[in-house]
Amino acid sequence: MSDSPAAPSPYEVLGVSATVSQEELRRAYRRLARATHPDTGGTAAAFQAVQTAWELVGDPDDRARYDRGESLVVDAVAGESGGAGFSATVHPTRTSSRGATVRARSYGHPGGRARERFLTLMREWMGRGSDADPYDPALVRSAPREIRMLLAEALAEEATARAVSGLGIGFTIWNDVAVHPATDAKLDHIVLGPAGLFAVRSADWGGEVKLAKGELTGSGIGRDEEPFRELHAAAKSFGRQAGVRFTGLIVVVPDDALAVPFDIVQRGRLAGSLVVRRSLLPTVLRDGANAAGRESVDRAFELRPRLQEAVRFV
Repeated sequence: MSDSPAAPSPYEVLGVSATVSQEELRRAYRRLARATHPDTGGTAAAFQAVQTAWELVGDPDDRARYDRGESLVVDAVAGESGGAGFSATVHPTRTSSRGATVRARSYGHPGGRARERFLTLMREWMGRGSDADPYDPALVRSAPREIRMLLAEALAEEATARAVSGLGIGFTIWNDVAVHPATDAKLDHIVLGPAGLFAVRSADWGGEVKLAKGELTGSGIGRDEEPFRELHAAAKSFGRQAGVRFTGLIVVVPDDALAVPFDIVQRGRLAGSLVVRRSLLPTVLRDGANAAGRESVDRAFELRPRLQEAVRFV
């Protein structure tokens, strides 16, 4: 089970409240273990999810540790884990490439809007006047999923900003870019470099995703969500106003959320769009998805002032 804030909690997997008795928890587990077993019409994935949930909370001591928030991701942007909670500090330019001395130019606050919304909703949910730490692991785990999703979104955007910060001076990144004053839509990242101009969405749905019929699907993606089509619409709207055309669209996800390093939409108006593991993103942005579509260095420098003029941050 993923440590992502967006991942379903073991209680959600087992279909019970976090306050149920240990006996009620056991009954729920036994019922679901029978229902999801492949021999009784279930699937291996669903059965494994139930087993993993039970491993986390089936034993009273393990359940107490889980409820205290132990073993929750500390700093998801760095991929580290431990028991101290989520990092409230953003380090968009920190990178694991210690030898890099020249950073890409980066503007805006990656994950800023999602963090603000997370904190607002978290404090409302905690109750007026509460002085509890909104990043406390136990509180985060017990919060409604729509609140946890906002934290996962912020962490994902911060992780992407960190991953691309070491690309070098030939790259410029704008984060949390408003698409149009009349809408709430935004582009998580716009990346300009020698390989072209890319619109990038950072996402973490708390589980595996895959391409199916030209769109991303997964257990954490809502039925009304169309990640690639939404990214395409936002990029098209921004591009029309700024007078630019994007070379490609990229959805970047945690490495363990994608079974292959990357996958590409083959047909339709979204053909060429990519879903990419985060660790591979810098390579894709350096080399481009299509070598024939690479922009010249001069073209990249020509686009930069136009984008600087057009970009507005959310």
